[in-house]
Amino acid sequence: MSLAVVFPGQGSQSVGMLRELAAAEPVVTETFAEASEVLGYDLWRLCQEGPESELNATERTQPAMLAAGVAVWRAWTAKGAPRPACLAGHSLGEFTALVCGGALAFRDAVDVVQFRGRAMQEAMPPGQGAMAAVLGLEDAEVEAACREAAQGQVVEPVNYNSPGQLVIAGDAAAVARALEACKARGAKRALALPVSVPSHSSLMRGAGERLREKLAGVTIATPSIEVYAIALGRHATPEQIRANLVAQLSGPVRWSDTVRDMVSRGVTRIVECGPGKVLTGLNRRIDKSPTLLAIEDPAGLAAALA
Repeated sequence: MSLAVVFPGQGSQSVGMLRELAAAEPVVTETFAEASEVLGYDLWRLCQEGPESELNATERTQPAMLAAGVAVWRAWTAKGAPRPACLAGHSLGEFTALVCGGALAFRDAVDVVQFRGRAMQEAMPPGQGAMAAVLGLEDAEVEAACREAAQGQVVEPVNYNSPGQLVIAGDAAAVARALEACKARGAKRALALPVSVPSHSSLMRGAGERLREKLAGVTIATPSIEVYAIALGRHATPEQIRANLVAQLSGPVRWSDTVRDMVSRGVTRIVECGPGKVLTGLNRRIDKSPTLLAIEDPAGLAAALA
């Protein structure tokens, strides 16, 4: 086992993403056109021209990032990329991994993630939820700060991204209190993120139940490549995949543990498929031993193929 492929989630999107790769590889725009047919609007145009505020709306970001990851994967595999031993995705990227692993049809996934984004957006009135990043503090210290700041509300660690980088989410007032508590404990930085949906917190359980109903009508197969589940399980059977996708909406993203597990099982190369290189940066902080590559442009594609 040597190669793992990973897919980014929300936050890696930007206006103009994958433009260079699309100019060299027609499969990129073909993939976005396929997604556009499902969505009923021109997704590639939105990603290239914006406006940024519309691209950053959760129900549009999620299909955009799914299409971006699948497009890069298709461009790479069409050129004879080696078969990976395993796949993983950060949050929304887990859907991308399941498509590329053969468990979900791309068109079905586009429809599901658009629904997922809408359900998340509707789970809380705008302004009532918040997310924030805490840098330079041990996980246990952040967890303690959240317990101290809750005061009957919800604030929880939701993204264990890398050592010393943790994202928290919950009720806006509780998140604000937790940021102050983290600063008091010596955090290097503690800053609110421009997100109104408290993703992966227990406040998303209602959205998870809506997603459960949606997934009941979607065909899911056993993956042909092993896919990690966000809480360090494996997506083995269609039933487990459905349960994991529901659970991950209101449970934390354990990215550090996922990468460590890959390395412990013999992964020596990790390739990120999609815009932004965010995961490559996190992976470098988690474990410096694997070779890390990111494909978002022709140069990255050539390096990964080499």
